[in-house]
Amino acid sequence: MEYPIPYYLLITAAVVLGAVVGSFLNVVILRLPASMLGAAENIIWPASRCPQCKTSLAWYDNIPIVSFVLLRRRCRACGGKISWRYPLVEAAMAGLALALLLRFGPTLDWLIYFIFSAALLAIFFIDLDHQLIPDVISLPGIAMGFAASFGLSGVTWPDAGLGIVLGGGTFYLVALGYSLATGREGMGGGDIKLLAMLGAFLGWQALPFIILASSLLGLVVGIGAMIRQGKGGRSVIPFGPFLITAAWLWLFFPEQIDQLWRLLFLP
Repeated sequence: MEYPIPYYLLITAAVVLGAVVGSFLNVVILRLPASMLGAAENIIWPASRCPQCKTSLAWYDNIPIVSFVLLRRRCRACGGKISWRYPLVEAAMAGLALALLLRFGPTLDWLIYFIFSAALLAIFFIDLDHQLIPDVISLPGIAMGFAASFGLSGVTWPDAGLGIVLGGGTFYLVALGYSLATGREGMGGGDIKLLAMLGAFLGWQALPFIILASSLLGLVVGIGAMIRQGKGGRSVIPFGPFLITAAWLWLFFPEQIDQLWRLLFLP
């Protein structure tokens, strides 16, 4: 397929845009949980600053990835170390933007799943840090996913609507059953809303794989956490990152997953 601008420029633009959005996501990941707990600052104000000395960052110290390298991982003002999390998130979003471009080309699908992936990346690290999936991301995400189904090439609005119902409903029943059987909460409401959001953007067809793959990933990591924490069955690990990882696998490798699915489960 021929494009009006050279493909290498599209790739460059996607990577740069991804890194810039990743820089903003770092602010969201840091500040959104705090703002939900009543902190005075929000994701817009004040401007980016050193988390240790609170000095506002000049534009040349806030260039995604590049500034981290040039500053040798230290704040220019106080010399404090900069977390590796910042370039990791920026590089991850840049990589997702590139992978989506290679998968979908410069299409509406790319734009929709770029926004979707940015939301997932923020949820991934917030849940990892705080065992919290913000409703302010997941609930609008459900609505946006359903609305996007009218423009996506591979997901219809009935697919998205059924994905919302089955996604949220399945995990709600699992959480209810676990609570009744053990008297403890085993899955938070945030996971239920997140799976509904995934169903909205990816369609109900993605849900069996997402549930199975995330459960297997969670089992492996959970066993490791039980051994490390020494709490047995009371070990607590966030489940959102496993759901998100499984969703990205489905998004980028649907044909391969379908072939594997048929090999394993169909005669």
